[in-house]
Parts: sequence; structure tokens; C-alpha cells
Amino acid sequence: MRILIADDEPKMGLLLASRLEDDGHFVRPVTSGKEALNELPNGYELLITDLRMLDMDGIELTKKAKKRFNNLPVILMTAYAGVDTAVSAMKAGAEDYIVKPFALDEMAALVKRIDESRRLKEELDYRRTSDSSINFVVGKSAIMRSVMEEVKKVSITDTSVLILGATGTGKELIAKMIHSSSSRGGGPFIPINCASLSEQLLESELFGHEKGSFTGAYKAKPGKFELADRGTLFLDELGELPLSIQAKLLRALEEKVIYRLGGVNPIKVDIRLVAATNRDIETEIMEGNFREDLYYRIAVFPIRLPTLEERKEDIYELVAHFLSSISYTAGISREALERLEKSCWRGNIRELFNVLERAAILAAGENIKIAHLPSNEHGFGKKSKGHKTLEEMEREALIDALRKSNGNKTSAAKILGITRRMVYSRMNKLGISEDYIKK
Repeated sequence: MRILIADDEPKMGLLLASRLEDDGHFVRPVTSGKEALNELPNGYELLITDLRMLDMDGIELTKKAKKRFNNLPVILMTAYAGVDTAVSAMKAGAEDYIVKPFALDEMAALVKRIDESRRLKEELDYRRTSDSSINFVVGKSAIMRSVMEEVKKVSITDTSVLILGATGTGKELIAKMIHSSSSRGGGPFIPINCASLSEQLLESELFGHEKGSFTGAYKAKPGKFELADRGTLFLDELGELPLSIQAKLLRALEEKVIYRLGGVNPIKVDIRLVAATNRDIETEIMEGNFREDLYYRIAVFPIRLPTLEERKEDIYELVAHFLSSISYTAGISREALERLEKSCWRGNIRELFNVLERAAILAAGENIKIAHLPSNEHGFGKKSKGHKTLEEMEREALIDALRKSNGNKTSAAKILGITRRMVYSRMNKLGISEDYIKK
């Protein structure tokens, strides 16, 4: 568990860190609320803060931390026990509070309870997504039958797989299916999102680190490669992988050996790699953003997931399955279903399920009708006649720039006067696939 401690008494922070590291946690102590807020984006799973600090008290820090990271549990340390303190802590969003002075083992036990609760939630979330994976693959369209045949054939091998597809098409769920159907199904499935971490933190998460290898590395920690040993390592958002890490990843895949950050001893690993991306990696190679040798090492067996637009004949079964999965027995009207079948799904299946969930809430146990679906004014369905929405104009401008630049994101960004990263971001939001640009 990654733990951040905020206490303006450095000795207290170091003492707590030392005790919690003995339980295998990664702990970073800081001495102010401002430092804590700057450090939190580096991926912490628990914040422990003192109530009284010079620059910002623990209540204020808790409120600001919870505003940015809603699911982050917080433990408040205070020397001022009382009902008012407890009420203030709970109102601010703290998970619990502990009164000073306390035994270090008492804090360790509290952290253990929170960690066990977190692990249980992750396990339930994993099972929920695993059990609902059929939500994305249900359907009898020819294109999905072809995809599932590919998944079936590659699952029984140990081949590296690259899953391609737009946001919301179910790439991670397909990766889990490949893992569970393989000979490694009894081993771990370890996912990591390459876009969610800074370069240094991503390297540490992938390969692990030795004690003292960087500021805050108070104890050695295994990386995802080691955790995925005899199982599957899933690299999501592969196109976001920094070039400096691409070289190390290639070496690890070819030699089946890794080196922890700051380490000199080789560590043998036995993993199967499955990766996913919504980017056109071949274009990234031409633009110098992705190593060609790594691409061919990973894309031994590419699988492209279709957009919902390409498999609209599956919408009826997807709707029926989703309503069944949430035990919604009142059903949906023919008119509402036809509306769904004719609509434009830029967010793919994920958007369809969001719309259905909202409609089920509005219908309140009755038959879902057109009135329960979003209107065109909210960006739902096909383009309306007459005036174009701002989003429609933005979409057309982006497609026009991409086609004028033959799909080159850097050139398109220059035409539009925005950054290259913004081009990718808008493509994802507006549901513009590489294949659509080429049409």
C-alpha cells in the first residue's frame, strides 16, 4: 500500500514510516499540508495527517485531498480528543482518527484494517468486471464472432497480444478473457495503466525499486513484472509509454530478466504480455514516438475491437443483457430500443450502458420509454437538423485537420493551433477512430 504521511514533526513522520514499512508498505513522510497536496498525484492509497500543522491543519488538508481524490482514505492524528474533533474529522471525509500519544502497533493495526478493506473492494471490483465481461462481447454480429474466434485461438498459446480499439470497446475485459482462458489462468492478472503515472513512478511500478534508489524509496519494492510472474501482465494505454521505458521493456521481454530501479542483480520473470491502445502505433512509429522493434515484439497477434457503430446489430442483445445484469425486469419499449439502435455511439458500449443505467433510474421500475433517454440537445443520438452544436463543429474541424494532414497528429495540431496531446484527447472524447479518418 502506498501511504503518505503529513506531520510537521519530522521525527514523528520517520518513526511512523519505519513501522509501517516493516509491514511491507511504501511510505513517504512530508512536513506540510502543501507538500502533501503536491505529492498526492503520485498515486497514494492512504493519507495519514496530523491535525495541527503550521501551514494547513489536517481538516483543511483532508477536505482538499478528498476533493481531488474522492476515494482516498484519510487517517487523522490528533492530541485533542473529543466529540467535536471526531465530528469535524468525519465531516471532512476522514476514514478514522487516532489520538496522540498512541502505540505504533495501534496505527499499524488501523492501517491494516483500511488496507484489507481496500483489497476487498478491489477484489469485488475485479470480479464484477470479470463477471460482466460478456457485456462487451455479447452479440452475434459477424465482426464480433470473428473477434471471439481470434480470442479463443490465441488464448491457448503464450503469444504476446496487442488489443486495438477505441475507448469504451472493452479492451481490458478482452485481456482478462485471454488470461482466464489460458494455461496461466490460475496465476495473477496484473494490470497497469501507462498513462496514469509519471515517468519515474511508472518505471518503479513496472520494474520495482531498491531501497534508497530515489527520494522516498525507504524500502525495496517489487514491480508489476515480479508480481505478474507465472501470470499475465496487462499494459493499458501502451501508446503513452515514454521512449526511455520502451527500451527497458523491450530488453525485459527479450531476455525475460528485469533490473529493479537502483538495482544491479538480475531478476528472472516468467510473464505473458497483453497490451492495449486506442492509438495508431504505426503512425506513432513514423512520428518517432514509439520504437518499431518493441511494436513488433508486442504485436505478434493484434486483435482489433470494433466500435459499436460497426456492430449495431448487437445492440438489442447488449441492451437485454445489461437490463438482466441489473435485474431490471420492466423491460424497454420498442420505440426506445429503435432509438438506441439508430443513435450515434461515440463512447461505444460504455456510453450505451451509461445511458441505459440512467434510463433505468428515471423509469423507476416501469417500462423504459423514449422520454427516459437523453435528448439530442444533450449530445445523444444522430446529428440534429439545422444548427450544429459546438461539439459537432469541433468534431468536423478535427476530422478535417486530420485528413488534411493524412492522419499526422503533429501536423493536425499545428493546423488547429493546439497541442498534439490535445488532438489525442479530443479524438478520444469525440469518438474519432484512426479507421474513420482513413475512410
